[in-house]
Amino acid sequence: MSPRHIRRYLSAGTGLAAAAALAACAPQPYPDVAVRTFLLDWQAGEFEAAARQTDGDPEEVAAALESAHDQLDLAGVRFGLGPVELEDDGATAAFEAQADLGIGDPVWKYTGRMELNRGGDGWRIAWDPSVIHPDLGAGERLAVNYDVPDRGRVFDRNGEPLVGEAEVTEFGVVPAELEDGGAGITELAELLGEDPAPMTDRVRSAPPEDFQPLVLMRTKDVDAEVLSEAEGITGVQTREERMPLSPRAARSVVGEVAGTAEHNISSRVASAYQAGDTVGLSGLQNVFQHRLAGTATTQVVTLDADGGQTGVLKEWPGAASGALTTTLDLTAQQAAQDALEAMPGRAHLVAVDVRTGEVLSAAGDPASFDNDGALNAQYRPGGAFSIVSAAAALRSGAATADGSLACQESTEVGGQTFGNEGPNGVWAQPQTLESAFANGCTSALAGLATDVGEEELRRTAADFGIGADWRLSLPTYSGEVSAGGGAAETAGAMTGAEGVTVSPLGMALAAGAVADGTWHAPRLAVDADDQMAAEAADGEKLDGATVEALRQMMRATVERGQATPANLGTVPVHGQVGQVEQTIGGDATTVQWFVGYQGNVAFAAVAEVDPEQVWDQYALVAGNTFLQGLPAGYVEAGYAEPKTAEEPGSSEEQEGADGAEGGDTGEGAGGQDTGQTPGQTPGQSPGQTPGTGEQTGAEPPIGG
Repeated sequence: MSPRHIRRYLSAGTGLAAAAALAACAPQPYPDVAVRTFLLDWQAGEFEAAARQTDGDPEEVAAALESAHDQLDLAGVRFGLGPVELEDDGATAAFEAQADLGIGDPVWKYTGRMELNRGGDGWRIAWDPSVIHPDLGAGERLAVNYDVPDRGRVFDRNGEPLVGEAEVTEFGVVPAELEDGGAGITELAELLGEDPAPMTDRVRSAPPEDFQPLVLMRTKDVDAEVLSEAEGITGVQTREERMPLSPRAARSVVGEVAGTAEHNISSRVASAYQAGDTVGLSGLQNVFQHRLAGTATTQVVTLDADGGQTGVLKEWPGAASGALTTTLDLTAQQAAQDALEAMPGRAHLVAVDVRTGEVLSAAGDPASFDNDGALNAQYRPGGAFSIVSAAAALRSGAATADGSLACQESTEVGGQTFGNEGPNGVWAQPQTLESAFANGCTSALAGLATDVGEEELRRTAADFGIGADWRLSLPTYSGEVSAGGGAAETAGAMTGAEGVTVSPLGMALAAGAVADGTWHAPRLAVDADDQMAAEAADGEKLDGATVEALRQMMRATVERGQATPANLGTVPVHGQVGQVEQTIGGDATTVQWFVGYQGNVAFAAVAEVDPEQVWDQYALVAGNTFLQGLPAGYVEAGYAEPKTAEEPGSSEEQEGADGAEGGDTGEGAGGQDTGQTPGQTPGQSPGQTPGTGEQTGAEPPIGG
């Protein structure tokens, strides 16, 4: 741990109504009256009045009491009178103190004592610094010291860091070197466009000779002129540090870390915040802020005139920061990010382990901190939902996989007309449920709506996790089937065009259920999501005949149907595509899907496209590129349980790219031996089109 000393300042609370009833200047006939009057005035912040109850110089005593208040940066203090013992013309009094060190800090409780002498003007307290605290000596002052642990790291399932270290410039001050009552803090705040209040709060009670970092900025974003001006302010210094702030991948999942007041951190996090702290604002960095940040070890200490520590009066041990292991695989995440580079608009790609529901990748384009749609975007699924509606037709007996099925260019159900997604020329040909599924004859599925019924469709969707009660540590959307009860509404839901909304993650899990024969609750953050997955519970084993028929249908789609470009590799790809119109953000949008699985990896790719610019099957392209970007043998891999990473790890392991999400992750993909021929994309069969290149987006400022 690297110590970082922090100050806090809050207005003193009085909490008293009785002080005014006492004649502070009058001689006190009894020692307990003198002590009570002194403590009440001290508690109320009436330091001069309290000083008049002592035999010391009133100005010096008042200054000492006020300085102790500021040195501890007290939010308030309360006293309780203890026993008073008389001895000749003297007395000894005890008292109980409760000093509130501020929001988020402990209350310091201690027993104090003071000597009293009786003279011609009554009883007075014999002034000595030990009146403030028994262990405070002449020439010493109080301070609050915080030892803050280094921020914990976020790792993928293999112990690879998902957050790289960034070069950071710390703008701070040495309190003892400040002039004009801390005017340098205000000057620094104005230069950097910050609020001076939290910066001043931090400095008030820290050890005066210790550097206090107040504002953190990525070094590459620091203007040379600003740096020069800052270093010209009396008391201000700058230092270079390396901190784990920059996501290497999965930006929206890992989340944003900020360290400046300009991002209004105090209003965005539940815990207390100080200038210079690093706080997770989104994603896992926010959800697991307490684990990743730990808590400071807090000490009340005494310092000599030179600022050297002479003693520790009280210590509250903090909690060490900890690592967070995810189920993400940097290899799959990188492949997913690369696959979305060529998309014409917003797009998402999720991959899961079909046997466990563990999320292997959750990528979005743009790769911004707020684009978390891979987990929770609400889309109409279109023909991709035929995985569920075909299962409902089979389970209800409304159709068989090889039975004859009417497939027209359009069909009318309940007074509403339903068309098809697939290419022209296949309509009116003899169809089976399998060929209709493979060719996108959604009108055939719509025609089965009356025989299937809304209730059966809902039950089947729930068995595939759509609308089921599952969640992750990050916001998710499990989907909804709201057909409305009528024949037309049920037909709309059967085609995925109306009455159904899903998320990319939800559809990837549904494809995984076909691959494994059982739906599995998702997992992302190891330990935390384990419990939620257990509460959601995996689904019951799906009907074997239905699953086998779905596998054949999804394979037919890839072999000879709408998704033939995905027929690649030595491990068969199973999938379904879809295209549906949806209004998103007030704009008409074409939503394209490619949902499927290869080996042990299930995936869902979705692309938003301007209806006037639908030149290609973009989601299908993204899914293909993703599969081609995986190393040889990846989809057959028998993944081990995500291993818990040790903290802080080797310095070599901690080195991450400062900035570019999707930066170099090692040889091949994820540093694995791909076993490919020269020039061949990992996982690509000879003669296939390589996937898109490496992503090199620029890293924003801290919190930006």
